[in-house]
Order: sequence, then C-alpha cells, then structure tokens
Amino acid sequence: MSSSENGIHVLIFPFPAQGHILPLLDFTHQLLLHGFKITILVTTKNVPILDPLISTHPHVKILIFSFPGHPSLPFGVENVKDVGNSGNAPIIVGLSKLKGLILEWFKAQPNPPKAIVYDFFLGWTQDLAEEVGVPGIVFYTSGALLVSILTDIWRNFGAYRGLGLVEFNGLPKSPRFVRDHLPSVFQKFKEGDPTWEIVRNGFISTGKSFGSVFNSFEALESEYLDFLKKEMGHERVYSIGPINLVGGPGRIGKSNVDDGINEGVFTWLDECADESVLYVAFGSQKLLTKAQMEALTIGLEKSGVRFILVAKQLSAQQEEQGFGSVPEGFKGRGLVIKGWAPQVEILGHRAVGGFLSHCGWNSVLEAIVAGVLILGWPMEADQFINAWWLVENMRTSVQVCDGPNTVPYPIELGRRISEAMSNDLFKERARELRDEALKAVKIGGSSKRDLDSIVRELAQLKS
Repeated sequence: MSSSENGIHVLIFPFPAQGHILPLLDFTHQLLLHGFKITILVTTKNVPILDPLISTHPHVKILIFSFPGHPSLPFGVENVKDVGNSGNAPIIVGLSKLKGLILEWFKAQPNPPKAIVYDFFLGWTQDLAEEVGVPGIVFYTSGALLVSILTDIWRNFGAYRGLGLVEFNGLPKSPRFVRDHLPSVFQKFKEGDPTWEIVRNGFISTGKSFGSVFNSFEALESEYLDFLKKEMGHERVYSIGPINLVGGPGRIGKSNVDDGINEGVFTWLDECADESVLYVAFGSQKLLTKAQMEALTIGLEKSGVRFILVAKQLSAQQEEQGFGSVPEGFKGRGLVIKGWAPQVEILGHRAVGGFLSHCGWNSVLEAIVAGVLILGWPMEADQFINAWWLVENMRTSVQVCDGPNTVPYPIELGRRISEAMSNDLFKERARELRDEALKAVKIGGSSKRDLDSIVRELAQLKS
C-alpha cells in the first residue's frame, strides 16, 4: 500500500547511539514502504550505520554534516558507543550546533521536507521545525513510562531536587524510586550549566511536538500512553511497536561475524531441551568489572543451568581500567560468544527460556517478542524503571541483581538463576505478553492501527 503517491518529503534525524538509531531506521523503513521521500541527517562517521537501509532503499537521500564536537568529547567521537552513557549530553549539545546549517539547507531545497521526525534526545529540533514551519514529530526509543517520569521530573524539578526517594504520585500506579535508580539526565543535571540547560530545554520542547511515536504497544503500557495523551493535549501519541516485529531493513554488524561460529551456536541450541537455556548479555555499551565477571561466571556454574554468555572483546586500555574478560578455562554448561551475537535469533530459538539482561528498552522488547523470561540486572539510564515495570507490574520478569557497581554473591546469584529458570508461572506470563505483542502488529491490532494513523497524518501534509 502506498499512502503517499505524491512523495511527501520527510526529514529523519536519529541520535547516534545504536539503541536509538536502529528502531528509528525500522520506522523509516515503514515510511519508505508507504511511498514517502526520505532524507536522513547524520554526521560523517555515522553514515555506515545506514548501509542496511540504503541497500534496501537505494533512493534514500543522506544529508551529511561534520560533527561540531564538544569540549568534553575526545576528538573524532561522534557516536555514544565510543564513550558510553556519559557521552549523551555532549553529543546532544554538539549536534545542536548544526541548527543554523540545517536551516540553510531547508531554505535551499526546491522540495523541502514537510515534516521532521527526530529522536527524543534531540528535542531542540522541535524549535527548528517550528522555525521552518513544518510539524515536528518526536520518536521515542524508550517506553512511555520513562517518558511520563521525565515529563514529571522536568515539570517538578525543584520539588524533587535533593530527594533520596522520589515518588511520582501524579502518575498511574504512583511509581517510586531511589534517586540512584532514576534516569541519568536527572541525576547528572547541573542547573546553570550551558550543556545541561540545552539538554533540559530539549526534553521540554518535545512536549510541543505535533505528534509522538513510541516503540511500545498498548498491552504493555496503555496507562502511560493515555497519561501522555492528556499531558500533550491531543491524541497524536502513537505506539507502533515492537517495531522489530513489523519488519526492518536488517541490522548492521552481521557481516562482521563468523557465520561458522553462529552455525555452531544454533547447532548446540538444537540439542538443548525447550526453554532450558539462559541467554546472558548486557547491551552494546555496558562492560562488567573483573569482580562482576568473576561473580557472574561462578554464579552461572553454580546455577546448573545451560547458558550462552555474550562477552565483549576488551581493549588493553579497558583491561587496565578494571573491566573483566571471561576467566580462562571457564565453560560451565554453556557457550561463550566474544563480540557481537545474533541476539534476536538466539532469543527466538525454542531452547531459550530466559534472558539475563540489563533491561535496556530494545532488549526488553526483543525478549517480549521471543516470549522469554527476563532476569533483570539494571544498571543505568532507563533500566531500573523498565525492570520495575516488568517485575512489579507485568510480573513477567524477576530481578537477580541491580546497580552498575554491585558484585553479586555468586552462590546467591546461582540460586536465583536456577529458581527463575524453573518458574513455569513467569514463563507462561512471558509467553502471554509475547502473544499480545504479536497481536498488536497484526491487522486490527493497536500498533498496526497507530502506524496506519501516523502514515495518514504525514500523507496529508501539503506544501
């Protein structure tokens, strides 16, 4: 179906972090399938991330700017993967320096974009959209619960400042968190600091957007999607996820992996009983310390559970900084994958029943789609919030550890893993949530309905 035969032009502006860029490119893929003309704005070093999309849609235009940089970033850094979570704020501010150049580009176009779809970390783009007179549509790569909390934080920042325990009584189910478990932007925010003021103003600006698109679905977060509709004052709050279920152009990284290693992993899984294997991975940014890695590997051995452990290849500098590799000779009852792993495919294998995860939003959705139990070890950013929702409310997950510096007691960790992997009730709830996710993206489902709605809104834009 082509809903935009007249080729409505849309500018896509992703934030350069893997967990942000990939879902937005999946959404971009859907817009392309519906006949939209797309331009994607990236800085020079981030162009290769677009390769899978470009190979599927070679007519996509790329708008490339040199990254202006930021005093706190090492020279040449343009992506969060190179600096970790601490790079978010300076990269946001560095990109904001492109506003003048983007305005000039707009004015020079014979057929300028009729809308801008931007990542929610780039909220300053909303002001740019208003300046050029087109709708700004914010794409959230996180859940509606997190955004509800962020909205409340910035509105009541003064009241929450300095509190050790923050209670969000104006939100559904009145979430409450210790300060260390709240989003990093709240913990690190420095009033009066130019960098952080740009970050805060950007988050506030997203509230003025024409529409909001979430990589989530109603059965998972209906209460918070409804809350945000009231906050925004309109119904243009769309949940179109899990977007990886809808279908995308492919993921970067697979070409760098030895297919023979992958084949061995799946051959091994084929020999395992249904739902007997625990998949262990902590996302693209987080590294475990030596003590944490040692405790984790001992805990896996003590659990008696079959597992696949994904461990990053460490540089000499990272080892000097105290990060840990898998101990020599460690095997237990599982496999160790060093480097990138085909996470979606592994989680989807019938033998995998659990996922020991940091609870980043993309990993959460991938686990939900696979119908596997999440064993949470949240560490930063939105992860504690995601874990709280899954453990305390959805009851599809259990928490086995928490905190970026916590070293679990190996025997206790092993016991928790063993108990979780033998908990049929939680596994059944995980399968039920998978079924809801599958239903959402099918014809007649909530996510399919919302995707069709945002496509119609964009297709109606005229010059």
